[in-house]
Amino acid sequence: MENFAFLTQNFGRYDTASIGSYMNVGGFQALKKAVNMDGEEIAQLIARNKVKGRGGAEYDMGRKWSQARAVQGEHKVIICNADEGETTTFKDRELIKNDPFNLIEAMIIAGWAMGADKGFIYMRAEYACLRPLLLNAIRQAKNYGFLGTNILGRGFDFDIKLYSGAGAYVCGEGTALIRSIEGKAGRPRMKPPFIKVSGVFALPTCLQNVESLSLVPHLLLDEEGRYAAQGTEDSVGTKLVSVAGNVQKPGVFEIPFGTTVREIVYGLAGGLPEGQELQLIQFGGASGKAAGPDILDCPYTYEDLRSHGVMVGSGGLAVVDKRTSVLDFLRINQDFFSEESCGQCTPCREGNLHIKLILEKLSAGTATAEDVRLMKKIARVMSMSSLCGLGETAQNTLLSAMQVFPEVFEVTERQTGGVAL
Repeated sequence: MENFAFLTQNFGRYDTASIGSYMNVGGFQALKKAVNMDGEEIAQLIARNKVKGRGGAEYDMGRKWSQARAVQGEHKVIICNADEGETTTFKDRELIKNDPFNLIEAMIIAGWAMGADKGFIYMRAEYACLRPLLLNAIRQAKNYGFLGTNILGRGFDFDIKLYSGAGAYVCGEGTALIRSIEGKAGRPRMKPPFIKVSGVFALPTCLQNVESLSLVPHLLLDEEGRYAAQGTEDSVGTKLVSVAGNVQKPGVFEIPFGTTVREIVYGLAGGLPEGQELQLIQFGGASGKAAGPDILDCPYTYEDLRSHGVMVGSGGLAVVDKRTSVLDFLRINQDFFSEESCGQCTPCREGNLHIKLILEKLSAGTATAEDVRLMKKIARVMSMSSLCGLGETAQNTLLSAMQVFPEVFEVTERQTGGVAL
């Protein structure tokens, strides 16, 4: 099967260093249309297309924009979250690399729709090679009058600044990201106050993922309804997925919702290396859930994946063949969270440490059934009581693996003098 090009329709069509080249393929036509619309009209257009946020939370994006519009404030802020720290997720990188001006245009449209006058792009440190591309796009947009004061003669003022993180995965969480922009330690804070009311520098803030924003200019120009014609009734349109791991052609693909997992893995990604069998697929990055080979014929939609115990999440698929055991994969995944936890809250700080130790005992063959019960209990406590999304989702893979691969966690205890060995 081939890529469907809606969000990726500009890839390879223009010189990403030239705003003139972008304008030759229709660039900034969506902005010119947007400033002749009411912001609520734009929000409703997004809502009619049933767009859900592409950062992993799956929140109704049109509703989010309407809510952001309703918040009162002399100054409001749009933040583009380009801190793409989920392992096996690299779709946003491709959008920035191949269509940077579209992202800038999308942020300006968001600013108009929500009454914001400031925009920030927060990009992960590891994407430093893309900084010059975005800085050039921002500079050229200013030179052409698309950023700054009185944009397109509509009395609309909006500017964008680019910030880079320092490589902390937890800064993908909204409040930690905001603290990082403010020059503070990138650690989450309690909510409320919610970001939409008091975000960066205590200003009303709307935080959106790169892919979420990048859709907007294309939707505004989609007179024929190409986007809405794709997908299913509840999962409308297309999605970028990044496939990595034990596949022959890893990469980023735009698929209509409803494409089966098999078509993604064995079609677009070229299948597993010759002679290898599928062990598991992890959906949505390091904090995503795992499924066995029986997921292959499941349509890739929000509702169908959820019925199989997994989620779309960030759009990443990590394909693992049987050369890696389930337990070894869980240990590698746990090493990531043990390293990336900010350590601020006890459930996440201590929970990650103890789960790592128990997984090591399981690997060494020294774990007891009580260890396994304790590990499951800790994972559940983390999901219910951690301060932020990192701790809440860190054990998604473990808990799902305990359901899908129960045999991995079966422990035979030899009793000697009443003591489990």
